[in-house]
Amino acid sequence: MSAGAQLSVTDQRRMARHPVDHPVIAEHFGKGDMRMHIANISANGFMIDDADAINRGERVVVRLPVIGRIEAYCIWCRDNRAGFQFERIIRVDDFLSLIDTLQPNPRLRKLR
Repeated sequence: MSAGAQLSVTDQRRMARHPVDHPVIAEHFGKGDMRMHIANISANGFMIDDADAINRGERVVVRLPVIGRIEAYCIWCRDNRAGFQFERIIRVDDFLSLIDTLQPNPRLRKLR
């Protein structure tokens, strides 16, 4: 048995990222509730910019608008940033609604 996260989707960090400014309270499986700030998001994951207490391989559950509760695994850490991959793929229509909710300024949204 291999160590690390057992994800149902492959690592797809090349997905388009959308800049957001979204604070969340994540449920960490060992540390309890943690405040996080999501700086960008894609259909496969998100990046936080306040990752002082997170290490690679750790998992959290976050609650996002439209999507609801979703589990994510820390794939990388560098300085005070960390990248997370969702444990499942978000449907395109749900993701577009999520972006409309998190980034209401259409000038900051990526072209679709």
